[in-house]
Amino acid sequence: MLSTEVIAQLAAELNHAEKSRVQIEHFSKRFPEMTIEDGYRINRAWMALKLSEGHQVIGHKIGLTSRAMQQASQIDEPDFGTLLEHMRYTCVAGKVLDIPIKNFIAPRVEVELAFVLKHPIQGPNVSVEQVLEATAYVTPAIEIIDARIEQFDRHTKVMRKVFDTISDNAANAGIVLGGEQVDPYATDLPWCGAVLKQNGVVEETGLAAGVQGHPAIGIAWLANKLAPWNESLQAGEIVLAGSFTRPVAAKVGDVYEADYGPLGCLQFKFV
Repeated sequence: MLSTEVIAQLAAELNHAEKSRVQIEHFSKRFPEMTIEDGYRINRAWMALKLSEGHQVIGHKIGLTSRAMQQASQIDEPDFGTLLEHMRYTCVAGKVLDIPIKNFIAPRVEVELAFVLKHPIQGPNVSVEQVLEATAYVTPAIEIIDARIEQFDRHTKVMRKVFDTISDNAANAGIVLGGEQVDPYATDLPWCGAVLKQNGVVEETGLAAGVQGHPAIGIAWLANKLAPWNESLQAGEIVLAGSFTRPVAAKVGDVYEADYGPLGCLQFKFV
């Protein structure tokens, strides 16, 4: 386990990397003894820094929800991070939202569903039914992921480890909302799908069933995972349930259209 001093140092490095837009090398390379718990400790220390700067928590994200991604990361469960108010972008129907690319280092786009809560959810032993009961509505969401820690080592080209990703707020950097707000009981959530176009070309399609069979499963997992930390999901929070498409890399000028059919369409451009 890394010392408290090292945890604070690495959190400060992440904070500086985000502000300077300059990536840092893998923590797991510098500290090969690093564990998943260390990753979460670093992330919490970084989020504490953000809160001390005046930022506010608006929710959480769940990542690595597909079995393929878990196997690639050599873990057997998802990971999670924190959503802050400055990460939120809101689309208006029929208009293309401009998103400044200077807010990111190496942005990539993922298609998800977001749960917005009306009641708190406290683990352990939270069920999918309890998640649905606590949900005010479900809405389409795009997660913009980023890499303050290099995805591939600059020298060896080795991919970063899951400890690095967890430290890096589970790669979260932004969330795009603005679609329909639907009742979780009136919608067949696993069959909610989307078509993601980049510059008019279909890059990805997917169904929310790709997220562990039902997108609410991850929300229940997160509530139970937070319980040992004496943390819970709060009313009003947004929880990203996990991507059901691969990430699509973005550059300045790229225009995206995420069409969720009856749930609406999110249109945005990196400028």
